[in-house]
Amino acid sequence: MTPNTLPGIFVRLRDAMRGGTARARTGNGGRISFVLVLALAAGCASKPLVPYTLDAPGMTLVPASYAGVSDERARFREIFCAILRTRSHALPDYRSCEDALSMVGTEPVATNTTVPLGPSHRGLVGLIVPGFGFDCFEEWLEPPDTVATHLRNYGYDASPIDIEGLSSTRRNASLVRDALMALPDDPGNPRYVLIGYSKGANDVLEAVTAFPEIHSRLAAVVSIAGSIGGSPLANDIEQQLAERLRYFPGAKCTQGDRGAVASLQPATCQTWLTNHALPQDIPYYSLVTLPEEKRVSRLLKSSYKKLAQIDTRNDGQVLFYDQVIPGSSLIGYVNADHWAVAVPIARAHGMIGKLFVTQNAYPREALMEAIFRFIEEDLDERELRTARISTSVPTTLTSHGRQR
Repeated sequence: MTPNTLPGIFVRLRDAMRGGTARARTGNGGRISFVLVLALAAGCASKPLVPYTLDAPGMTLVPASYAGVSDERARFREIFCAILRTRSHALPDYRSCEDALSMVGTEPVATNTTVPLGPSHRGLVGLIVPGFGFDCFEEWLEPPDTVATHLRNYGYDASPIDIEGLSSTRRNASLVRDALMALPDDPGNPRYVLIGYSKGANDVLEAVTAFPEIHSRLAAVVSIAGSIGGSPLANDIEQQLAERLRYFPGAKCTQGDRGAVASLQPATCQTWLTNHALPQDIPYYSLVTLPEEKRVSRLLKSSYKKLAQIDTRNDGQVLFYDQVIPGSSLIGYVNADHWAVAVPIARAHGMIGKLFVTQNAYPREALMEAIFRFIEEDLDERELRTARISTSVPTTLTSHGRQR
């Protein structure tokens, strides 16, 4: 397939959308990351996804622990499973815990400690940074914040940050910074959690690196299906083609600074990681989408198979090992494709769900609650460890017997 064949497919999908039910109901504010254009165009292109180049840093693929990643999957699984069991009849798109999470290798031993499911004592607030092209789809999706509504029942909250879906990470990082600085700076422990979805995770990392003034406001940074190391699919499409999303029905996006595609190319992302040390005063968490092939929606099958030429362990848009923030806590591998973890399209667009987004059902409300509860518990433990260290520092005596 060439870019010239894309408009015909776009028209067919548009017509299917218009024939679907009502407006979309999304759960967590952001939702689509790698755009429909990438899913369609990349699946049929002929050139290599990873072309020969010397314009990239030296790379090595090693176990996560060698990249300073802490494996916290066991406790996250306990929390997520407890929520799923407790709320199985109250939330849509229920799955068993075994089906909701992918078991990769050998997880650490479970803690077997109680999972509190009462009100939050920190009142964490998630600020969600959506992915590639989201503002082109937002009018059609019309998200009703069902995840935020669910979180508020337990003392948490979440809301999106408006960014430019077709702009570079540098441009969006400044928008993230401005949005965060405009919020009230409450006394006490910071409550804001920056949650980056797909390219939004790259925007977030750029923000915390470029703008140290936001650090004191942040409790944590989370990547959900983040394109941390980029996506080979971005090597296979030009920005000009991606900008056709501006003609998506109801689209309100602009061309921005026209740097979105370049910001997602692996060489760009890996070079950025090489040249930028992440601030160490913020905890980072990574949630990876790693579906079984049968859990990949029909519309993502072509890009899934394209990426499978490199590694079958991908979510239809990003390879699984490119989704982890170096030095972060790895909290889980989710058995869902790139869109299912974020955008409940099929809940309201039944026709789209039946024809294209065929594996879109996922318990996103429970997933987001589990993320917040895990972070809150982890922050408590970090503070406790810090307090223990500060009280156990040995003192020395001077020659006059005084402490110093």
